[in-house]
Amino acid sequence: MAEQLPVDFEFRANQTFAGFFSGGSDGAEGHSEIVEHLKNCADGTGEQFIFLWGSSGLGKSHLLQAACHHAHQAQRLAFYFALNKTQLPEPVLLADLDAFDLVCLDDIDHIAGNEAWEQALFNFFNLHRQGGRQLIVSARHTPKQIGIQLPDLQTRLNWGLTLKLKAFNEADSIAALSFKAEQLGFSITPQAGRFLLTHYERDLASLWKLLAKLDRASLSAKRKLTVPFLKEVLAEIG
Repeated sequence: MAEQLPVDFEFRANQTFAGFFSGGSDGAEGHSEIVEHLKNCADGTGEQFIFLWGSSGLGKSHLLQAACHHAHQAQRLAFYFALNKTQLPEPVLLADLDAFDLVCLDDIDHIAGNEAWEQALFNFFNLHRQGGRQLIVSARHTPKQIGIQLPDLQTRLNWGLTLKLKAFNEADSIAALSFKAEQLGFSITPQAGRFLLTHYERDLASLWKLLAKLDRASLSAKRKLTVPFLKEVLAEIG
């Protein structure tokens, strides 16, 4: 057996449900209902299995981390792991997870086509479910589209509640920037937010990283985040 890669079980302290912007401004469809389903699953009162999907940068990892935080607050044992195709650990990782009340597996797309992993996840799914425990997984596409080869596993992945995270419209994206900025301890005007969306990636994960850099730049220069100042900072950081 190959040496198992070390696994980091740490949850990110800032990735809670309270720190997730659900959207829904200007009458647009937000993610509040998805958050409620995940909360109920995490505390053991909702669905036993949830398949969360959507393109990258929409907050899937944040929500799975938040579900684990929520489970801990409910005195439940939770486990989170993000799968990485280039550093996929041995499937023995799943061996003892049936004892956890909630297991969250991020990016399960990366096990598609890996016979050992697909079989291990199928076995784990059955054992964990028989124990009445909760499982949440995430992927970029639907269960049928991620390329799982084991028919029985593909069937299992369609057993639960499938939820889709959708990209925000411009109004919600600007509101999300303001929400995140407030969490970091500063403010950003709608004009500055609109400028960032026009001249920078709309990927929320990238925008969060940019906001942290802008916060440091603003504190260092002792200047507010006006559009002219944003132009200067963006030119410097490339």
